[in-house]
Amino acid sequence: MQAQETATVERIYDEVLRRNPGETEFHQAVREVLDSLAVVLARHGEYAEMKTIERICEPERQIIFRVPWQDDRGEVHINRGFRVEFNSALGPYKGGLRFHPSVNLGIVKFLGFEQIFKNALTGMPIGGGKGGSDFDPKGRSDAEIMRFCQSFMTELYRHLGEYTDVPAGDIGVGTREIGFLFGQYKRITNRYESGVLTGKGLGWGGALVRPEATGYGAAFFAAEMLNVRDQSFDGKRVVISGSGNVAVYAIEKVHQLGGTAVACSDSSGYVVDENGIDLELLKQVKEVERARIEVYADRVGSATFVAGGSIWDVPCDIALPSATQNELDGDAAGTLARNGCAYVVEGANMPSTPDAVGVFREAGIAFAPGKAANAGGVATSALEMQQNASRDRWTFEHSEARLAEIMRDIHNRCHETAGDYGAPGDLVLGANVAGFLRVAEAVHAHGLI
Repeated sequence: MQAQETATVERIYDEVLRRNPGETEFHQAVREVLDSLAVVLARHGEYAEMKTIERICEPERQIIFRVPWQDDRGEVHINRGFRVEFNSALGPYKGGLRFHPSVNLGIVKFLGFEQIFKNALTGMPIGGGKGGSDFDPKGRSDAEIMRFCQSFMTELYRHLGEYTDVPAGDIGVGTREIGFLFGQYKRITNRYESGVLTGKGLGWGGALVRPEATGYGAAFFAAEMLNVRDQSFDGKRVVISGSGNVAVYAIEKVHQLGGTAVACSDSSGYVVDENGIDLELLKQVKEVERARIEVYADRVGSATFVAGGSIWDVPCDIALPSATQNELDGDAAGTLARNGCAYVVEGANMPSTPDAVGVFREAGIAFAPGKAANAGGVATSALEMQQNASRDRWTFEHSEARLAEIMRDIHNRCHETAGDYGAPGDLVLGANVAGFLRVAEAVHAHGLI
């Protein structure tokens, strides 16, 4: 029925592979979106004629730069910095900075590409971008991190601005790093431009609920998925991978909504606490002491630590992969299905492999992709930009209510679009098509640029 459109999509994907060799994560992200777009081309032939998909798959700008810095012993280090300004059809580029040894151009492009559609789904006036460095902040002193951030911003500042590109935090970049980056930006530009970075400290332009937003947003999205099936979190066992910002606040909101988060993890292994994760202790261990998750189990009699292994072996009703990309593979998905998991909600960016998503489909597991379910963070960043622009500050309650409303709207948009395009219940197709349509309409409105 859509043979011609499917062939067009395959041709576009082949061209992406040719133009971007070796960037496997970027290829995966593009493939996942393109698989949903043949149905769009069948209705909107103009998008094929004007090569709209090809234009969206090509970043508007890719910046790679050297970051030299000196450690506390005086040794010089050279890292590489990246900023991919992917698409500005809906507003200034918006997306986080990631400091992690795994960062390379392909990773940043995958994240930036996802960000285009995630940001579009929020309904907010923000485009898509991403950046970072292969710098590893683990084990570094505050002084070393400050020097790195100052060197990083010394190059990046010339590409930023509240009407141009507005970075935020991501893995390895929290309020501390945003502070150092903002200080250097202010020093170089001689401008107190609050809206140039989000995720700032509350005392100098930050927004309430921003630290909680991604985790809260994923839980709100899961609640909407349950609601359309006449269910709630009450009595549900939940497994949440990771123990960073997203996981901690997803656990908090799950508990508030009536569920029980029984397991979380870090790179050393995972803990299972049948009484439900003690949130305050987890925050103490991970945020204050910066210790391994094993320390949690050492202090809680009801908890068990499993070194290595797969957290997805833990039986649950709802799984929230919230650590990193491709952490949940086909084998793990099969285990979740056999153990009766009914919902998988991505709290991280593309944490489920294509094989895993296939297993979810076959097993009838309701699945929410990260570009929809973890959009709460960037949505609240946009709310922070609003407050900065108006020199205003909202209460926690007002900000959380706005976040809940945005996540409800995203779910409804994805759910309705899936039905409208002949795939009821398919939130992957719904998210991809709804996000693409909003961006594509703006791209066309701006002409061939």
